[in-house]
Amino acid sequence: MSAVALILVLLGATAAVRVLAERFDIPPPALLVLGGLALAVTPGLPRATLDPDVVFLIFVPPLLYFAAFTTSWRDFRTSLRPILLAAIGIVAVTMIAVAAMAHVTMAFAWPTAFVLGAIVAPSDAVATTAVTRELNVRHAITTVLDGESLMNDAVAFIAYRYAVRATVSNEFALAPAALQFLLAGAGGIAIGVVVGMVMVSLRQRIPHLPEIDSTLSLLTPYVAFIPADHFGLSSVLAVVAAGLCAGRQVPRVTSAQTRVQTRDTWIIVTFLLEGLIFILIGLDLPVVMSTVGRRPLMTLIGYGVVISITTIAVRLAWVIPVGSLRQRIEKRLRSQTVAFSLRELFFIGWAGLRGADSLVIALALPLTVASGRPFPERGPIIFITFTVIFVTLVIQGLSLGTVIRRLRLRGDGREQEELIEARLQTAKAGLARLDRIIAGDPTLADAAQRLKRLHRHRVHRYALRRRHGIHRRDESLAMAHRRVRKAMIEAERDELLRLRDRGTIGDEVVQEILRELDLEELLMEPQKSVTRSPSPD
Repeated sequence: MSAVALILVLLGATAAVRVLAERFDIPPPALLVLGGLALAVTPGLPRATLDPDVVFLIFVPPLLYFAAFTTSWRDFRTSLRPILLAAIGIVAVTMIAVAAMAHVTMAFAWPTAFVLGAIVAPSDAVATTAVTRELNVRHAITTVLDGESLMNDAVAFIAYRYAVRATVSNEFALAPAALQFLLAGAGGIAIGVVVGMVMVSLRQRIPHLPEIDSTLSLLTPYVAFIPADHFGLSSVLAVVAAGLCAGRQVPRVTSAQTRVQTRDTWIIVTFLLEGLIFILIGLDLPVVMSTVGRRPLMTLIGYGVVISITTIAVRLAWVIPVGSLRQRIEKRLRSQTVAFSLRELFFIGWAGLRGADSLVIALALPLTVASGRPFPERGPIIFITFTVIFVTLVIQGLSLGTVIRRLRLRGDGREQEELIEARLQTAKAGLARLDRIIAGDPTLADAAQRLKRLHRHRVHRYALRRRHGIHRRDESLAMAHRRVRKAMIEAERDELLRLRDRGTIGDEVVQEILRELDLEELLMEPQKSVTRSPSPD
């Protein structure tokens, strides 16, 4: 089977697994990894032998950018303290604990032990975002989990770089490393902000051609990632900063057609990349096994389980007491940002999923050190990393729904309340503009008056929703209107296709009118609460 055929098989498997995950209410990343493992042992399929650097470059920047772009800056800023405590604190203590465990139980040298610690310390942004968007928990929880996963990769990758350097050269100086750590982080953020602003400005100045705008949107994460990586700065923070910056400004400078088309483009891109990256984790099993050599497999599995338990235990031991202490200090200083119950803190501690980032940087370890000898413990590091990913992503990932039910966690409905408030205020803004049009342009007065009657009803309906929740009479009338109009659209669509089949009209006309009917039908779908994953415009 050719590589092209393998890609087609993987795309088909991604779609099939996502359908199963939706049907059985299973976190898609966990099921996708299991699907990749099944494909890895399927006879006749070629082995995936992608360069880890290529995999990282293809998958990580757009998915990080997607997560950052769709992150609420307001919520990110409000939760910044718990996010930074988790992103920096958990990575640091996990790295130290894992290094100590590897040194004591596996006799790893300290530099090599810290390499392993840096690899498995951060939770994975792609895995966390893919799972949390499906969870019915309080919005503040998902904000902290997503924000932590965006920031901690940068901390861990910089630590990984210096741990590898110390292993290769057998030299390490703490003070210069700490300074370079700060410079790399600050430089990455600066590049990301500049790239975000430049790309927004560019998209504002070019003609509003949706194809060009979508292309620029897809290129933005790479424009931030590549120069930051080239100059030894934090490429992860560069992409995150570009996404946060663009997410605030892009909706102001793009047209409606561009936003719709670019949004649909990102939905497809992220669906495919997320599916493929988790399947590739499972498919990498033969590559991982090839690094083991003659070491006893059960011994390595035991080491992997020990390190997995260490990462889980350390995270819980950090999140619960440190989170409680932060809240007490903030309450005493009267500067509280966001508060969590003990049950919510336990869930945040439990939801530290590892993913593709850890495996990619493990596979990217150099083969030799400066003296020409093999990189110490490279094979065991890769195998243990794979085990940690499997335990946290599959076993913990599958348990999240049960943990939510046992802890009796539930969403707070804040997004739905904000959705109603936004619709009410935007409808009022539309009415105010209609009044100005009626007063200032008599030629548009008749059309404006008809629209005003419709929008008055919308304002009334949303005001009732805000005060009393769903109003049965108004909702039943709205549902009846949707049913009648959808029946009309169905008849119009059938007639359009009959005209095409008789040769009365051409396919270009069919596609244009079908698009208009489809957009109108989509607008009439029952209003739902805010989704957790809107796509970048």
